[in-house]
Amino acid sequence: MDYDDVISLWESTEGVRLGDADKKENMEQYLLRNPGLSFAARKNGHIVGAVLCGHDGRRGYLHHLAVAKAYRRQGIATALVSRCLAQLRLIGIEKCHLFVLEKNSEAQKFWQKLGWSERTDIKMMSLNMSNSFNI
Repeated sequence: MDYDDVISLWESTEGVRLGDADKKENMEQYLLRNPGLSFAARKNGHIVGAVLCGHDGRRGYLHHLAVAKAYRRQGIATALVSRCLAQLRLIGIEKCHLFVLEKNSEAQKFWQKLGWSERTDIKMMSLNMSNSFNI
């Protein structure tokens, strides 16, 4: 994995939010658990697009799809998504989820154009167990 180049792309892309889970050691573990599902696009030896993909055994998940501004609207994002979905199908995963920041209207339009639909029947909840977990 070209961690530094991919992280640099994600950090420079509006609408992509990184956290502790995106540290190098966490990414390496994620990729080991989900081999052959995440992809990067290169032009002239430089990473211009990347997507993180994995699954829980039942559902696929796409994270951090990004394409550098100078390379947008050339089909790179769509190709990255297509590769991820094709690989998920090969291992028997037929449904995929993703997360889009509420204010990222450009990303929402992109996903809707590809046929994805917003779920309004569920609410996502998170717990950071490193901060507090008292059960």
